[in-house]
Amino acid sequence: MNGQNLWRPTRRRLIDSLRAAIAPIAAFSLALGGLTTWATAGKAGSPARIAVTSGRVFLPYGDSTQTAAFFDITNTGGADDRLVGVTSSGTGGEIELSRHRMTGSGAAYRESMASATVRAGSELSMSPQGPAVTLRPKEGWRAGSLVSFTLHFERSGAIKTLAVVVRPSG
Repeated sequence: MNGQNLWRPTRRRLIDSLRAAIAPIAAFSLALGGLTTWATAGKAGSPARIAVTSGRVFLPYGDSTQTAAFFDITNTGGADDRLVGVTSSGTGGEIELSRHRMTGSGAAYRESMASATVRAGSELSMSPQGPAVTLRPKEGWRAGSLVSFTLHFERSGAIKTLAVVVRPSG
């Protein structure tokens, strides 16, 4: 080798190189940990994109003091959202989210719900057998009448829509 000195790493050079690499590795690890936490918490991806269609409200019959409204809610976004409430000035009073339940003996009853989840990339279709909006009807409703509603979502905010009054089919 003709007497040339080849470069050899010394202990000092290795320690200096390691110290220089620690800061970027620590910054990368911290950023990766933060992004992982953010994604795990459901904050990554596109936000929820909610559309409300096919609003219908049952025309009450007999001496009924309550009826139900149903909506099809689509979420084309990348994050889940939750329907947390419904309001309307076109109804006769209190409105709540509910669902149809059955007892062991075959009797049906209504159960209140605090919210209804609309999963990312899916649809929630309200029906008499699932989630619904329970309300008091306003006098004067006729089949074909339109009733305005505002659906309140945890992430998407308030969405105004109309529901047509229909006769329950049975």
